[in-house]
Formats: sequence, C-alpha cells, structure tokens
Amino acid sequence: MATKIRLQRHGRKNYAFYPIVIADSRAPRDGKFIERIGSYNPNTNPATVSLNFERALYWVNVGAIPTDTVRSILSQEGVLMMKHLQGGVKKGAFDEAEAQRRFDAWKQQKQAAVDAARSSIASKAQEEAKARLEAEQARNAAKAEAVAKKKAELLAAQQAAAAEEAPASEEAPAAEEAAAE
Repeated sequence: MATKIRLQRHGRKNYAFYPIVIADSRAPRDGKFIERIGSYNPNTNPATVSLNFERALYWVNVGAIPTDTVRSILSQEGVLMMKHLQGGVKKGAFDEAEAQRRFDAWKQQKQAAVDAARSSIASKAQEEAKARLEAEQARNAAKAEAVAKKKAELLAAQQAAAAEEAPASEEAPAAEEAAAE
C-alpha cells in the first residue's frame, strides 16, 4: 500500500484550513485516512502549523511520500532535517548526541528568524496605525481651522450688520429729538 502524507481541505469557502494526514494514495482527498498528524492554517500571518513531530518523522522514515506542500511544511518544521541527521548517524558520520545538538542549533536559528518576522509585522502594523492617527489628527485640525474661519466670517458679518443697524437706529432717535425741538 503506497502511503502519502497530504492535506485534507476543511473549512468554508475562502477560509480553508488543512489537517495533515497519512492516507492511502488511492483514497480521495477528503476521504478515508490512516492517521492525522497535524494541521495547517494559512489564514493567519504567518501561517500556523501544529505537527506531531515524532509521528511525522516515523511516517517519513517508513517511506510515506509527502506532497509538495506537505514537504515544504515538514522541511520548515525540521522533520526532513532530522531524517537527514539520522541518516548520518546510521552511516557513522557522527553520533546521536551530535545529531541532536545540530538539530537544536538549526531549530533555534529557525525560531529566531520566525520571531524576527513576527516582530517586523507587528512593528509595521504599529507604524501604520500611528501614521493613520497622525493623518486623522491633521485632517481634524484642518477641518477645525476651516470651521473656526467660517465662524469668524459669520461673526464679522453679524457685527457689521449690527453696526449698520446701530447708526441707523441712533440717527432715528436723534432725528425725532430734533423734530421735537
């Protein structure tokens, strides 16, 4: 029986997530499988992968063939690296402790790169939010200035109208007084 390590599609339209399964190569994509060894969610940034490392390594060692996407996931998680190191131990190039040390060093380097990517994404998001806030404050200040200018113009127009009415009303009583004398 030819076994494959592949993805099953679950989720809704335009929002899929994928269980990583071991299945017979003749079984349908979303059909019967032998074992579920993890999941892959490309909807998050960066994509979320949960993987049972030991079971994935076991299935790769017994000859299960991963699909292209799963091969890249296994490579990123270090399963293929560990298989490679175990091959070196079998050949006698180095011992098990050296293989584990190399794998741990590789895993730390990989984790540092992922952490750096996450922090750069977070800092970009903060910078964009700060820029949006500054732009909004500038727009609000410009709008407040325009409103203040318009109110000043209306107030000046009202004062001018009141000033025109005031001399006219002062002239009327003065004219009445003159007529009364």
